[in-house]
Amino acid sequence: MLLIVGLGNPGTQYENTRHNIGFKVIDKLVSDFGAKEVSKASFYGQLFKSNDILLLKPMTYMNLSGKSLLAVKQFYKIELDNIIVVHDDIDLPFSALRFKQGGGHGGHNGLRSIDSLLGKEYMRVRMGVDKPEHKGQVADYVLHDFSVEESKKLSAWITYTANAIKLLQEKTVEEVKSKYSLKSFEG
Repeated sequence: MLLIVGLGNPGTQYENTRHNIGFKVIDKLVSDFGAKEVSKASFYGQLFKSNDILLLKPMTYMNLSGKSLLAVKQFYKIELDNIIVVHDDIDLPFSALRFKQGGGHGGHNGLRSIDSLLGKEYMRVRMGVDKPEHKGQVADYVLHDFSVEESKKLSAWITYTANAIKLLQEKTVEEVKSKYSLKSFEG
């Protein structure tokens, strides 16, 4: 069983924010796979299933993402190396895409929550959202919508990322990394 988790915040006010890029990728995968919702209150999130793939959007707000992920992991007895977490990354330029096994949270509160409850050895799909001019503006920046210019690339970039994630079922991380990592999406 493979668990793909997209990080974000629930609620329409966060729907198109940089912090919710993980949710957008999960929405695309749910659509592509024709996945059916199998949520339970004890999962603290929206969970979808298609064959041996689970797709999770934690509804705990970003800072408590690990609570939802841990509940699903334990219920389905999923190994840490069968978990992929898709998240925004301010340390990468907008539309960059990176794949990473393990590592630190880099100040990302969703990853910090997951790391504290599950450990660090899961796959990360890092989607660059750029960073604000001043460090003190980070929280405000990630909770704002994408710019008009960024929005023009968003749908195609999300599709590209979803397609790369699908390949992780049959290819090694290194193969996907070498073929799909991006400095910037030009599509």
